[in-house]
Amino acid sequence: MESLIAICDALLPSIDLPAADNDSIRKFFGLSASLAGTPEMVGAYICGRLQHITLDLLKLTLWFLSTWYGTFAICGMKSLSGRFPYFRRLSEVPRGRREEILLSWSSSPLRLLRLLFRSLKTLVLLIYFTQVNEKGENPTWKAIGYCGPDPDFVRQLPPRPAPPRPRPPRSPPAAIAAALGRAGLSLSVVRCARRGVPTATIRCDVVVVGSGSGGGVVAGVLARAGHKVVVVERGQYHARQGLTLREGHAMDNMYEGSGLVGTDDLGVMILAGSTVGGGSAINWSASIRTPRHVMDEWCDAHGLELFGSDAYMEAMDAVCARMGVQSEVSEESLNNTVLRRGCAELGYPVSTIPRNCAGDHYCGWCCFGCKDGGKKGTSETWLLDMSESGNGVILPGCTAVKVLHRRQTGHRRPVATGVLVRFQGGRTEKMIVVESKVTVAACGALRTPQLLLHSGLRNANIGRHLHLHPVVMAWEEELRGGIMTAMSTVVANFDSNGYGAIIQTPASHPGAFSALMPWTSGSDFKERMTRFSRTAHIFALARDQGSGDVRTFPESLEYKLDAGDEENLQGGRLNVKTATFREFEAFVWRAGRRQLSKQSTPVCSAHQMGSCRMGIDPRTSAVDPTGETWEMERLYVADTSTFPTALGVNPMVTVQTIAYCTAQSVLQVLRRSRKRKGGCNVDTGLC
Repeated sequence: MESLIAICDALLPSIDLPAADNDSIRKFFGLSASLAGTPEMVGAYICGRLQHITLDLLKLTLWFLSTWYGTFAICGMKSLSGRFPYFRRLSEVPRGRREEILLSWSSSPLRLLRLLFRSLKTLVLLIYFTQVNEKGENPTWKAIGYCGPDPDFVRQLPPRPAPPRPRPPRSPPAAIAAALGRAGLSLSVVRCARRGVPTATIRCDVVVVGSGSGGGVVAGVLARAGHKVVVVERGQYHARQGLTLREGHAMDNMYEGSGLVGTDDLGVMILAGSTVGGGSAINWSASIRTPRHVMDEWCDAHGLELFGSDAYMEAMDAVCARMGVQSEVSEESLNNTVLRRGCAELGYPVSTIPRNCAGDHYCGWCCFGCKDGGKKGTSETWLLDMSESGNGVILPGCTAVKVLHRRQTGHRRPVATGVLVRFQGGRTEKMIVVESKVTVAACGALRTPQLLLHSGLRNANIGRHLHLHPVVMAWEEELRGGIMTAMSTVVANFDSNGYGAIIQTPASHPGAFSALMPWTSGSDFKERMTRFSRTAHIFALARDQGSGDVRTFPESLEYKLDAGDEENLQGGRLNVKTATFREFEAFVWRAGRRQLSKQSTPVCSAHQMGSCRMGIDPRTSAVDPTGETWEMERLYVADTSTFPTALGVNPMVTVQTIAYCTAQSVLQVLRRSRKRKGGCNVDTGLC
């Protein structure tokens, strides 16, 4: 622990600043990470929630740094003292030297040292600026000009737990039985003689794994058509009145891996939803229709006629209408205003981003859940349709272990018959079998491959071809106004091959802001953070041709940028400063030549796609044009993992459109099933 404390206090030291502009800034500079209790929380993450391929290496390194020989081996001459016995543990090295050591790690030619710096910097800074006290406040917020949760929605709820531990699912058997009863479904409980653990069986028409923009659409469409639907969701349900709109609490409870998912080399930090509603519950509302050049590519180059059909256009119209997509905006945030004005002055194209909310919906906290339901995610649309139809139920806090299947007479391939679901019932882990006529996997591009592989599928494309829409930031004064309302396509290459970068703006809160900001010293970093409320952010998002592998996620996530992706991201960066034209050109030239992988700040991703891509040949794709897997009948995939390539724009409308089309294919299967004798499915025995 002493080496972790030493690193935390080197990143965020206590600095005496008697000439500070005000008392809050003086206290901020004086508050070290250890005084704030950050090392204990970081330690809890490392020993509890954190899942990464380098975790064991991180633990081993921290232990080595608690010894003199380990410190010398890792830190070199900077760790030595001028007095006998010369060698010191990291905790004994003066703070100034420790800062020099950390800075050398950030740009070290040794990959392991760069990994060490990136992982610890991200963890320490994110937790330091998001942890809260018993009043739900962080002592740094006043100094950096951050108001905390939306002032119009402030409520005194329990602070972020420390140390954090995963919360048990809220789906005890009694609650499940009651919810199923309201949906006209039954729950039969038997006792497994081998283990003595109660096992329940639910029978339905369709089981959907995942409640995001893919699964939510399928569930809503099928339930409205009169079919009994069970939605299995790994995340929890967060009602509006239960939201805290605190960054740390939302990350812990609504994001995959507490918002701390990264590629194996930590070169890309990944945000993905893990709650009822999936990404649609925590995204930035952007609702961009599938670009014409992408539809043409998927139709012509990949042979997928769906994307050139009237049916796809009609489906896109239907999902946009259900989400209330519109392009009006009454007030823009500082970030979007800067982007729009800058593009106008430079003669660059700039457009208003369609959103699934009203034009006067102002919320810089929608990435932590929508406070008033104004953002029409699946919880406010398709899942609501399912609930109001009386034909479906959501099981939150439940993990689909595998898809059940069996060989049946007259079928060349195994037939999916449901899923095995795990949840925590009190102190005991429980299992439920959900039997169905059709199974739909919609866990997202990170989790769907895992479910398919655990179910025995062996198609070589499952888990490969992952695209991330990599993002680089250019360094919002206020959070009022729509999070994302303006976009420029100046380097998007829409008129040629469609592989370029679009320029947009993010939501900005202290935790994520601090984790992405460059760190050169403790004092410099704290000075940068005092300008948090006066900093405008713009980012470039690339339609990547590079790809990754998630077959062993969450333990490992491999990803490599293509050389063209780096070029597109570098071309999308805007740098504005007071300088001569010659100085500006020199700066842009240097920035353009520096490889993204060698920078100390990570690339980011909020969109994952392509890991179970759709196609016309099982040798090059994981699912067929209807979304059904090549290896198993009645097992469909309906999420961003089916994208044949990277999309290049925010994917919510596209994934909902594909899911809507997949739901039509499932309806055809169910109609054929109902034609069986007596309305019963002779394959599964379900009526």
